[in-house]
Amino acid sequence: MMPGGAEGEDQVPASHVPPAWRVDFYADARGQSPVRDYIDSLPVEEQVEVRDAIRLLREFGLQLGRPHVRQITGHAKLWELRPGANRIFYFAHTGRTFVLLHAYRKQSPKAPAKEIRLAEKRMSELLEE
Repeated sequence: MMPGGAEGEDQVPASHVPPAWRVDFYADARGQSPVRDYIDSLPVEEQVEVRDAIRLLREFGLQLGRPHVRQITGHAKLWELRPGANRIFYFAHTGRTFVLLHAYRKQSPKAPAKEIRLAEKRMSELLEE
């Protein structure tokens, strides 16, 4: 048996494994990160859940699917990360980078329009730079 795999299983050389995605946090003109502040305000158990979801996003990138992420209907670039009752809007920026834009606690089946508008505003700011 070969180390690290089943006998006869093809091994993917490390040089062929795509690099992990980078996950950045939106920061306003004062350098404040609303998403980071939101996560830090959560109970420890929920912080762990959110950080695990971010790790999955970093590891699997665009391949990560439901139930972990969902594209926001009618918004081509806007996605939501779905750890428990928390929602984090993000988008794929340049290169292999995601930017976490806005976070809130889910209270209804659909994402509230005001939460989507805030995430879109932040995304527009970054795309105009």
